[in-house]
Amino acid sequence: MLNYRHLHYFWVVTKEGGFARAAERLDMAVQTISAQVRELEKALGHQLLKPSGRGVALTEAGQAAFARAEEIFQLGQVIPDEVREAASGKVARLAVGFSDGISKLAAHALLEPVLATANLRLVCHEGEFEQLLGELALHHLDLVLAGQAAPRNPNLRLSSERLVDAPVEWYGPVRMVGKTERDRFPQSLNDLPVLLPTGHSTLRTTLEHWFETQGLRPRIVGEFEDSALLAVFAARGLGVFPVSRLGADDIGLMRGLRLLGSAEGVKEEIHAIRSRRGQHHPLVQKMMAAAAAGTDG
Repeated sequence: MLNYRHLHYFWVVTKEGGFARAAERLDMAVQTISAQVRELEKALGHQLLKPSGRGVALTEAGQAAFARAEEIFQLGQVIPDEVREAASGKVARLAVGFSDGISKLAAHALLEPVLATANLRLVCHEGEFEQLLGELALHHLDLVLAGQAAPRNPNLRLSSERLVDAPVEWYGPVRMVGKTERDRFPQSLNDLPVLLPTGHSTLRTTLEHWFETQGLRPRIVGEFEDSALLAVFAARGLGVFPVSRLGADDIGLMRGLRLLGSAEGVKEEIHAIRSRRGQHHPLVQKMMAAAAAGTDG
């Protein structure tokens, strides 16, 4: 068994950049900490630290050990708060990861059924797909919303379910979207400034294929990772933009936008990815049930 106390001393030495500063932080003798780190190196069979100036630096083996130690002790730091919250029954915590490129407007619509939960503490992270799956596997997240399903990997033990397959509609500023533009849609996109999600979005790939099949060559004036930010710039008059029908409900909050038309055959998918623990989270279950009811309806 790995001695986690020895691992903790190694982690602190690395964080502090040397044994002396680690000893001061831990209020222990330098010799004691040094001996414990040597025991860890002996147990692992590799040197983890090497002298560097007045301090120490990580070896390649040490870098691998430190990366895992960082995950372990960062997770350990939140355990007291989570235990206290669970014991008090006062806080309902939900940690959600949003994959890059996903429509934030649609994601907000999916989470809306749980937003009125008493004493809710909603924690939202945005990141790359693979990074979020790693956070989910480590139970740092309860749920990941992404534009694609999780890859089949038995080591991660994740489940994936498609929540949304929503039609995509185009909106734009009132001054740009008149009767003529609506009647000529989608050909009117050739004559209007167009805002799009950035290339890493799954929807962007779908739209580019749709442009090709429709014979469209739009003039792209802006690209945005965040769909909500995209809508803000559109509402301020920069151009017209696509949004899933699920996210279009939030568009009503922004004055000055008007429906231009519906992109036939174009849909945005959103998948819910959960770990085994996340499958039993009551707020995740509530959100999934509401999404299923909406799909059935």
